[in-house]
Amino acid sequence: MPSRRPGGRKNPYARKLKKQVTIRLGEDVIAYLKSLAEETGIPYQSLINLYLRDCVVQKRKLSMKWQ
Repeated sequence: MPSRRPGGRKNPYARKLKKQVTIRLGEDVIAYLKSLAEETGIPYQSLINLYLRDCVVQKRKLSMKWQ
C-alpha cells in the first residue's frame, strides 16, 4: 500500500524509499538491537537501517581478523 502524505495524496516515491529484504541475524545480534531499541525508543529495524546507512555514508570496510 503506497504511503500517503498529509492531505491524502499518494507519495509517488514511497516504493523507492525502502525495499523489503530477508536476512538471517544471530540471536545475540537481535537481542542487542532490541535492547538498544527499547533504550532509545527507535524500532530495531530502523536502528539496523540507520547503522547500515552510516556505514554507506562513511564508506566503512569490513575488517576481519581470524585469531
